[in-house]
Amino acid sequence: MTTSNNEKVTVKAVVNAPVEKVWEYWTEPKHITQWNNASDDWHTPVAENDLTVGGKFLTRMEAKDGSFGFDFGGIYDEVKLNEVISYTLGDGRKVTITFKGQGNETEVIETFDAETTNPVEMQQAGWQAILDNFKKYAEQ
Repeated sequence: MTTSNNEKVTVKAVVNAPVEKVWEYWTEPKHITQWNNASDDWHTPVAENDLTVGGKFLTRMEAKDGSFGFDFGGIYDEVKLNEVISYTLGDGRKVTITFKGQGNETEVIETFDAETTNPVEMQQAGWQAILDNFKKYAEQ
């Protein structure tokens, strides 16, 4: 069962790093736990990633004060090294991330099916905040 409203949402960032580094930081659990949060009062204490078609990923996202947390995970549909990752979330929504490397810059474009619980603007702002945090981490 899907909880999508069929609306697609896109967030983008240009990361000042070569695509190989961007890919590594995006996909390796030791890096995911360092950037995968929308604000400083949240963190990702656990990240697991089997980056293969049919492989699963799971991140545990929690408020640092312990007041709330949730698992975010899915199954990979497509993986092309340094180019594209697509997956299906547990609720059936689809996500595609495209990596466009050019020299020392990489554009990261994420498109996801909106869910029906929260306003689309809130979802877009949250995903953009996480992507912006990734950019800050990858550019260090």
